[in-house]
Order: sequence, then C-alpha cells, then structure tokens
Amino acid sequence: MSAIDWTIMVGKVVIVFAGLLISVMLYIWMERKVIADMQTRAGPMRAGPRGVLITLADGIKLFFKEGITPTNADRPVYQIAPAIAMIPAFLAFAVVPFGAPVYIFGRIVPLQLADLDIGVLWVLAMTSIGVYAVVLAGWSSGSNYPLLGGVRSTAQMISYEVAMSLALVAVIMFSGHLRMSEIVSQQGRVWNVIPQFPAFLLFLICALAEVNRPPFDLAEAETELVAGFHTEYSGIKFALFYLGEYVNTVTICAIAVTLFLGGWRGWWPFDGAWAWLGPVLWFVLKVTAIVYVMILIRGTLPRMRYDRLMNFGWKYLIPLGLFWVLATGAIIVLPDRYGGGFLGRGTIMALGSIIAVFLVMGLVKQALGTRKDEVDA
Repeated sequence: MSAIDWTIMVGKVVIVFAGLLISVMLYIWMERKVIADMQTRAGPMRAGPRGVLITLADGIKLFFKEGITPTNADRPVYQIAPAIAMIPAFLAFAVVPFGAPVYIFGRIVPLQLADLDIGVLWVLAMTSIGVYAVVLAGWSSGSNYPLLGGVRSTAQMISYEVAMSLALVAVIMFSGHLRMSEIVSQQGRVWNVIPQFPAFLLFLICALAEVNRPPFDLAEAETELVAGFHTEYSGIKFALFYLGEYVNTVTICAIAVTLFLGGWRGWWPFDGAWAWLGPVLWFVLKVTAIVYVMILIRGTLPRMRYDRLMNFGWKYLIPLGLFWVLATGAIIVLPDRYGGGFLGRGTIMALGSIIAVFLVMGLVKQALGTRKDEVDA
C-alpha cells in the first residue's frame, strides 16, 4: 500500500468514528425530544438550540465525575468491561457501506471500511461479543443486582441471536451473497424488505433484544434491578456503557438498512462533484427512520416479564425463523436450481401456506391455553 492508500484508509476510519459519535449524540437528543413530545413535555431545552447539545453536556459531566470502584469488585475485569461494551459496535459498522464508491486521487474508493467476503458473519460475530461486556460487568461488580442483570442478558442474547441469525440466513439465501456491498448491489431493482418482509420484522424484533432496548431491556430493569449490570459503575465508565448501547443501536439500524432497505440506494438529481452526497444522505435518512421506529416502540410498549420474554423467543421467533428459511428455500432456491417455473413455484407456495397456517394455529392455540391456565391459577 502506498502513502495515499494509507491516508485514505485512516481518513475513512476517522470519518466513521466521528460520524458514529455525532450520530449517537443527535439520536439521543431525538429520543429524548420524541418521548417528551409523546408525554406532552418540552424535553431538554438548555444546552444548545432546543437542547441539541444536551448529550455532549452529559458526557462532559460524566467525564469529570469521580469514578467509584466497589470494594468487592474484581478490578481488572471491572475496568475492562466498559471498553468491551463499546469496541464491538464500532467494529461491526466496519463492513457497512454508507455510500456509493467515490473517485479520489485517481482511485475508486468505496465508502466502507472493509468489504469482507464474510461481511454478514462478521456482523454476527461482533454483535455476539457485546454480551461479554454485560456478563463481565455484572460478575465483576461484586454485587447481586448486577450479577442478576448479567445472567439475564446472557440468556436473552443467546435466545434472540438464534432467531436473528435465521432472519439473516433467509436474506443470504435470497440474495446469494455474504458480502455487504453485493447485497446492496442486488437490491438495485427491489429492496429485500418486500420479498423478505417476515425476515425484516424478525430481525427488528431480535435487534431490539440484542441492544437491550425496551421492551426487552430486562438486563437493566430499573424497577427490579436498580440499573442492572451497570449499577456499580459511575463517571466515565458508565458513560462508555451508555455510549456503547447507543452505538450498537445505530449500528444495528445501519445493518437493517443495508440488508433490507437498499442500503445507500435512492434517487439523487445532482451529478458531478456532488454525486457522492446523495447516497450518504439516503443512508442517513433510512437509518434515522429505523431509529425513530425504535424510539416509538420504547415510548409505547411496556417492559416484558422475563419468563414471557424467553417464551416469546424460543416458542415463537425461532420457529418463525426456521419456517421462513424453509419457505425461502422452497420458493426461491429450489425452483431456480431444479426448475418448475410458475406452476412449480405456485404449488410450493400453496403447500407452504397450508403448513404455515397449521403452524400458526398451533402456536395460537398453545398461547391461548397458557393464558387460560394463568387466569385459572
């Protein structure tokens, strides 16, 4: 690699890092304003115009706050857990293309840090590492409430990662690629959200559980566990957990946009020097829309009970994910590989619909029976 290549690579890293930090600051402000509006409040108004710099002010305050370490804490693990919470979120974003390739210094530069052949698997690996921070923080604090939060988060993430992986398997089967840039290119005519809408819903639900967003924030349930796994953290270490959670949220929304909503693709009227700006704006707009949906969910749905959370993951989401993988294979992969044309596809779709009806009826019957037993008890 030449000096220009190194400069471009370092520049992209700095841009992505700064962009994620700025987006987290703005999305936290947006969340507080939207929820305040839903509750007929004004929300933050002090720092900056209409309180837009409130997150920066909170960060500065936490940075200068005294950090307190519990007496019973395992100090090395207690210190390293906040860093583990933040780093995987940044690494997961490395494979996300956030714009069309641009021409710089005689080179075609993709607006993506790393275009890996196994981009989707990299995303799954990085999101899985995030649970280590929660578990280590809960265990190393030397307190009961953080430990309970860590145990809860472990069981929750293991459960919902299976369903999220099944949703990604269906997308991979449909697009035929693991590389994120190829998946975006494949959505030139139709976004994956249309033929893969059940996988999109499944991915969004599991993404909420993955990033500990309401109604799946059982790892830090205030009414039960004080603050969950980060109860004993303060100052800059608490700020790192807070930052890691919201960077994870932005990253998971960017992944949803890339896999299902066409990535950076969108109409842009300008050419020439401003051609690069349109795809980036479309990407930011789509990510903002997904974040807004998550904010609305937080402001409307109550926190789930823990046993119902696990029941929902194992008895509903995972069977739905398995069924949709089978349906994608039957409708898309098998006819393309073995032929059958329109009649073959129609027959397979009809059989799949009948099987789906029976599966859904069984799940609904089981749910009604469980609710009846709870009422009788």
